[in-house]
Amino acid sequence: MANRSIMIVGVGGQGTLLASRILGNAAIELGYDVKVSEVHGMAQRGGSVVTYVKYGEKVYSPIISEGEADIILAFEELEAYRWLPYLKKDGKMIINTQNIDPMPVIIGSAQYPENIIEKVKNLSGNVTTVDALSLALKAGNMKAVNVVLIGLMAKYTSIDKEIWLKAIEQTVPAKFLEANKTAFELGYNFG
Repeated sequence: MANRSIMIVGVGGQGTLLASRILGNAAIELGYDVKVSEVHGMAQRGGSVVTYVKYGEKVYSPIISEGEADIILAFEELEAYRWLPYLKKDGKMIINTQNIDPMPVIIGSAQYPENIIEKVKNLSGNVTTVDALSLALKAGNMKAVNVVLIGLMAKYTSIDKEIWLKAIEQTVPAKFLEANKTAFELGYNFG
């Protein structure tokens, strides 16, 4: 199997790190070599967070260069736009249609860009958008946006659904497990 490079991008507090652990655990379950690297930019204050996850027969570095990501899983629209140059020409972009104002917008020194989804689609034709927050609320936990997105992304990997569910069981605290399994199913069956 060729190595796969996946970027999970969002802002602090959205659960990107838990999502990367679920992905890593699923790949490890299949016996793949897995490398994960997390980059935080003022994450505690709603800043950008990106996680690089590579898996395959043998992975030497977790870092993903521009034009190398097979999949970018974006938890927020502006982060999708920010990290788009890292997507392969034939790569897949999955975007949660949620806007979280960065600090410059909050303090009034900048405006949130308009029409981000259209701009991304014009630059990369392989884009799926989802209102993951609505699906997480339907699952019974608004914080399960990350697992909704993992469920949607799972369809674009070669990892079986049962492996994903096992990885969720290994990673998510027991008191949130049922809502997260439901969130995964809603993402997996989306579209």
